[in-house]
Amino acid sequence: PPPLPPQMLWLLFVTLPCLGASGSLTAPHCASPGPGLGPELVGTDGDHDIPAGKWPWQVSLRVFNEECDRWQHECGGSLVHPQWVLTAAHCVGLWVTLAAPLLRLYDHDQLHNVTEIIRHPKFNVSLSAWGGADIALLRLEAPVMLSQHVNPVSLAPDSLALSPGTKCWVTGWGTFGTTFPCFPPCPFPQAEVPIVENQVCEKIYRQGSPAGGHGSVIKKDMLCAGRRGRGSRQGDAGGPLVCFWLDMWIQVGVLSWGMASGHIDYPAVYTRVMTYSSWIYQHVPLWP
Repeated sequence: PPPLPPQMLWLLFVTLPCLGASGSLTAPHCASPGPGLGPELVGTDGDHDIPAGKWPWQVSLRVFNEECDRWQHECGGSLVHPQWVLTAAHCVGLWVTLAAPLLRLYDHDQLHNVTEIIRHPKFNVSLSAWGGADIALLRLEAPVMLSQHVNPVSLAPDSLALSPGTKCWVTGWGTFGTTFPCFPPCPFPQAEVPIVENQVCEKIYRQGSPAGGHGSVIKKDMLCAGRRGRGSRQGDAGGPLVCFWLDMWIQVGVLSWGMASGHIDYPAVYTRVMTYSSWIYQHVPLWP
């Protein structure tokens, strides 16, 4: 696709991941933000509170809703450098906004200019996420101020091989694959999900997915993760899948697409970061 012209894009970095709404096409309602959480706890995982700063790289992409007259959450993303954000290419349109670590979505948001959008050249707009290469980079006008609550995530090396069953974590605002928004400010969930082998994932999607057509549903640049009943309902499109490896958190996937079904447990499908590490570092300086 032709390069995107510069647009008025904004990136909001929240001190902790607590943004709301989903990566779906359903626009969030215009409900007024409610009171924020306290400074030490910002989300939930079932019955457990998520401590502030646990996922300091989480980002929220925003689109401008004219009816609500404000920027609203549409997709997730991750801070991979003080001046760069990684997300899904299908999330990046003409009028988009971004957000990263704060206490609650729409609670004391702080916006930062985004000056450049780089979608992978092999991303096909017509095929969207199903076509692969669903990955994009966004450059901020200036580096963000880092702290214990705002910090980049390391990217998995291209040599990393993930074994099926490896437990990783997906984060976001928990509505990916649904059609309803939450009432802002929204709680920030996290979910532990196992890696699903690509051939197994392919067979699952072949059971009833219209995504198949001709050729493979799950491309080589994709990876799958999910557990029974929660495969594609955690996190936001464009958001990170991270694994704990060699005493550090590394990002292995960018949430791309998925399906929901009452009788089939579809894993969520991610863009495989390892496939694109060389392309990412063509644009993003090594850090730290």
